[in-house]
Amino acid sequence: HFQVNNPQGKLVRVIEGEVLDYAVDLREGSDTFGQYDGVVLSAKRHNQFWIPPGFAHGFLVLSDQAIFEYKCTEYYDPLSEKSLAWWDETVNIDWGFDLLGKGFTPIVSEKDRKALTFEELFK
Repeated sequence: HFQVNNPQGKLVRVIEGEVLDYAVDLREGSDTFGQYDGVVLSAKRHNQFWIPPGFAHGFLVLSDQAIFEYKCTEYYDPLSEKSLAWWDETVNIDWGFDLLGKGFTPIVSEKDRKALTFEELFK
């Protein structure tokens, strides 16, 4: 997810559980436009992940449950929110489903089911 107007920078951490967290650079003209980086955030590790303004943010919960904390640089603006499809073939994020076992099916929110592909967002 990301915001078109007033893009948010986000410092995120997990205070319960474990999450595979990704950020995708959506800043047109950037040297890393369309590329992603990710990290496993864990309450046990006490690690954090910085997602700069202009990046999409998505995650996969690896534990039975997880609690996230966000520190944001801007207020949330639901009217300018958009979603990049988590399964997008252009960005091609490795969500590690093969590590989660045979037959794993992610639970996907309605918002994520309606997300746009990279091509649809930047045509």
